[in-house]
Amino acid sequence: MKTTPKIDFAVGGQAVIEGVMMRSPNSIVISARRPNQSIAVQEKFYQTLTQKYKIFNLPIIRGMLNLIEMMVIGSKAINFSASVSMDEVKPKKKTKKQSILQKMIEALMFVFSLVIALALSIFLFKFLPLWITTVIEKYSSTIKENYIIFNLIDGILKTFFFIMYIYILSLLPSFKRIFEYHGAEHKAVFTYEKGLDLTVKNAAKQSRFHPRCGTSFILIVFVISILVYTFIPRNPDFTRNLLVRLAFLPVIAGISYEYLKISARYADKAWTRIFVAPGLCMQRLTTREPDKSQLEVALHSLELALKKEQQLAKKKIANTKFKKTTKTGKASIHGNKSRQSKTQKRRVV
Repeated sequence: MKTTPKIDFAVGGQAVIEGVMMRSPNSIVISARRPNQSIAVQEKFYQTLTQKYKIFNLPIIRGMLNLIEMMVIGSKAINFSASVSMDEVKPKKKTKKQSILQKMIEALMFVFSLVIALALSIFLFKFLPLWITTVIEKYSSTIKENYIIFNLIDGILKTFFFIMYIYILSLLPSFKRIFEYHGAEHKAVFTYEKGLDLTVKNAAKQSRFHPRCGTSFILIVFVISILVYTFIPRNPDFTRNLLVRLAFLPVIAGISYEYLKISARYADKAWTRIFVAPGLCMQRLTTREPDKSQLEVALHSLELALKKEQQLAKKKIANTKFKKTTKTGKASIHGNKSRQSKTQKRRVV
C-alpha cells in the first residue's frame, strides 16, 4: 500500500455492513467488501452546514446540526453498504435511466428506515426509562421530594438499556462483523494520527479503543442529560414531561458535542482520561479485533478520503495562483494604458 502524506486535520468514521465510512473535513468515502471480495467505493466531496454558513458554526448549535447530519450520512452509508453486500451495486455509468418513481421509492425507504430507527431509540432510551422512573416514584417519597435522584435513576436506566442493547447486538453474527469493522476504523484512524504509513502491518498494532468514538458521545449525552433535566421545572404529567425532555435533546447533544471537542483538544490531560474512561470501557462491547482484510477496507477508505483533501488543496492553490496572475495582468494592462496615454500627450505637445 502506498504511503499517504500526513495532513494536519482530524478524521473520523463509522463501521457499516462489511465496510467502513471515513470522513475528512471536506469529503465522505464509503468502502465496502463485495461478496467476490473486491471493494466497492462511493466517494464525494461534502461540506457541512457549519462550513457553508458561518452563522451555524456557533457553540451548541453546531453540535445540534452535526447530530442530524451524522444520522442522515450514517443511514445513507449503511444503505449503500447493504446493497453492496447483496451485490446490488453495479459500476456507475453517466446515464439518467433511473426513473423518477425509483428515486421516490428509494427516498421513501430511506425516510422510513430513519423514522423506525428514531422511534426505537426514543422508546428504549427516553420513554421506557422515564416511565419506569415515574412508576418507582409513586412508591418512594424520597424520589418524589428529590428531583436530582429522579433524574439520576432515569440516567442509570438509560445507560443500562443501552449496554443491554449493545450486548444483545454483539451476540448476532452480522453485528459481530460490524463491530470488527468498527475496530478496524479505529485502528486506521490511530495509524493516521500517529503519522505512520497506512499499511495493514502498522494498523494491526494500534488500539481498537479510540477516545473520540461515538460510543463515548452517547454516554456523555446520558450524563449531561441528568444535569440539564435537573434544571428544567418538574412536570407531574408523564406525557408533558416526556415531550419537554425530547425538546431539550438537541440542546443536550449540542453541549455533549462541545465537551467532546474540548476533551479531544486536551486528550493528554489526566482529567480528560478519567472522563473518557467509561466510553473506552464501552468499546469493549462495540468493537472487536479485525482481521487483515477488514483493516485493508478501512485503510482503503481513509486513503481515498485523504487523497480527496489533497485534490481540494491543490485546486485551491491553483485558484489562488490564477487570481494573483489575473490581478497582475490587469495591473500591467493599466500600466501600459497609462504609459501610452502619457506618450500620446507628449506627441500632442
